[in-house]
Amino acid sequence: MQRRLVTVSLAATLGSLVAGVGACHPQPVPVVPKAATAVAPAPRFDQLSRDEVNLRAAERALPLFWRADDNANRMLDPAELVVLWNDQGVTRAELVDEHGFRPAFVTAYRAIVATPTDDALDPRERERRVLVRRELRGGQPTLVETDLGTATDEDRQMAVHVVTAAALLEKVYARQLGTTALVSQIAKDDDASRALFRRNQGPWCETPQLEKNAACNALASLPRKVSGLYPADIQSDPKFCDMLAAQPNGKALMDHFVTVEHDGKGFKPVPYHVAFATEMNAVAAELDEAAKGVTSTAEKPLRKYLTAAAVAFRTNDWEPANEAWLKMGGSTSRWYLRIAPDETYYEPCAQKAGFQVSFARLNPDSKVWQDRLAPVKNDMEKALAQLAGPPYQARNVAFKLPDFVDMTINAGNARTATGATIGESLPNWGPTAEKGGRTVAMTNLYTDTDSRQALKQQMQALYCMATDARASTDPKASIMSTVLHEATHNLGPAHDYLVGGKKDAAVFGGPLASTLEELKAQTGALYFSEWLVQRKIITRADAEEAHVRDAAWGFGHVSRGMYEADGKPKTYSQLAAIQLGSLWKSGALVWKPSEMAANGSDQGCFDMDFARWRTTIDALAVRVLKIKGRGDKKDAEALKAAYVDDTGEWQKLRETIAERWLRAPKASFVYSIK
Repeated sequence: MQRRLVTVSLAATLGSLVAGVGACHPQPVPVVPKAATAVAPAPRFDQLSRDEVNLRAAERALPLFWRADDNANRMLDPAELVVLWNDQGVTRAELVDEHGFRPAFVTAYRAIVATPTDDALDPRERERRVLVRRELRGGQPTLVETDLGTATDEDRQMAVHVVTAAALLEKVYARQLGTTALVSQIAKDDDASRALFRRNQGPWCETPQLEKNAACNALASLPRKVSGLYPADIQSDPKFCDMLAAQPNGKALMDHFVTVEHDGKGFKPVPYHVAFATEMNAVAAELDEAAKGVTSTAEKPLRKYLTAAAVAFRTNDWEPANEAWLKMGGSTSRWYLRIAPDETYYEPCAQKAGFQVSFARLNPDSKVWQDRLAPVKNDMEKALAQLAGPPYQARNVAFKLPDFVDMTINAGNARTATGATIGESLPNWGPTAEKGGRTVAMTNLYTDTDSRQALKQQMQALYCMATDARASTDPKASIMSTVLHEATHNLGPAHDYLVGGKKDAAVFGGPLASTLEELKAQTGALYFSEWLVQRKIITRADAEEAHVRDAAWGFGHVSRGMYEADGKPKTYSQLAAIQLGSLWKSGALVWKPSEMAANGSDQGCFDMDFARWRTTIDALAVRVLKIKGRGDKKDAEALKAAYVDDTGEWQKLRETIAERWLRAPKASFVYSIK
């Protein structure tokens, strides 16, 4: 397919926000198909449903989205078109003006409507492209839209530079993933594979239905995953992580903020700011520019963080930036920004921090939960310490309670192919983490009409009528659990807790340690919902609504399977299997094989026995906290064997959960700023 070239910078992608902010470094990039010489009559924009337009636009690698059929005319109107955050230089002004759709959009719409043909391809390539399109359809494009039309000039200018930094940081993360050099292998006429590569941040399929299908790949060469953080030649050994850790300089090699290279004799650690110097310096420059434009007194904490983060990107010393970031919590700032290397789940050794950007605006509803939990957070710590027992002892916890944020952009490790993080407690290591870090809950994800309707259908396919009657898609049911989950990360034995002088990664191994910490946090969320009822902080109805939603959260993660295609554990899937399996075994979650589900079409469904819920969760909390508090790796492995690696009735029920839940595609979040 021929494609038109335009010359636009990323700042121009946000040109509707700020005119002429920052230096432009234009690069020619493909945008939309070139119109044929003989111009056909302009189409009516009613040839496809809204969902189909959005799916096909994604398949064609076009950053376009039909927000909603506001006037119910079943036709895409100019006011309903959203241009997504993209690296192609596509702007709304290019597609729409005061008269309506411009010719460039007419051409793009024709490309969306057209049915691709693979007839000229050889059978193997044709099948690969069919799988690629199936993979893309496993994620429903789901819009996160931010309107800065009424924002201050200061805010708009800052946003331009932060979003530019986010695009640059994706290049750093691509180098961590080892995918930088692969994108050039995509055929010029293969828009779907280009779209998959961009969405998945690499060529490999990630939806539960296709992630283990070796033929599903954006590249015809079907490359295997090779991390960019370690020498490629050692990664065929499944125990290479243990080998590196056992080296004389193993502690330095497994540091969170270095890559590993051969040094002629063995291996050497290379700090991030050296390994990724070009990209990290470019990010730092954008952060400096963002800081320069922030002059209001209210945004002083944000300015200090931007400046400190810029220094960290140049020095690899992240602690001063963490300190500045911590001071932003609860400030008068209108913004939430985290730009740093944080989580480790994405890489084979679960040791190296992945670069992420989470950019959002503070939601004033934060104060509701802060007021509820602030007076009792030390009581919460004492409750968990009592469950854990010796040798763990309660601490005087100093963590700040969650801020609620409305997401604007996720990038790097924070931008997943499908789904999204809805809460996080950071940083994970160091003095700032030991002070309690900072916790946030993302409140505007999964709140759109499309997501809520899909969730309703998924719950009705698995719950019996009695339990479904208590099921809610209202965001408040999940927000409470997110807040409690993130708060629990700061309670009880956490990552920095020492057993015999060793942290959890050394005691359990990185992947199992990560699973246990997340299991502790989510079990704490379930435990504290009942604890708060006893304290009369929430009502019984609030707790039971949360229980139903929490089990549904578990269904969603169980449906993804327990392991990645390369055998790496899926942290949240495994913790969900342990929790739901425990509830099922105790009779708190009852499978009724002869009863019809609430959707009226599936036989067999789950009912919830709320009377058994608390005793089950109390027992699970005791077990998990004792495992972490005592460093009991044997019992951790026994818990995993019972509910993650079992081959009996629970595994069969997990297969039923997956089949029904995955009928609806997962949300694939796309972002727009106007």
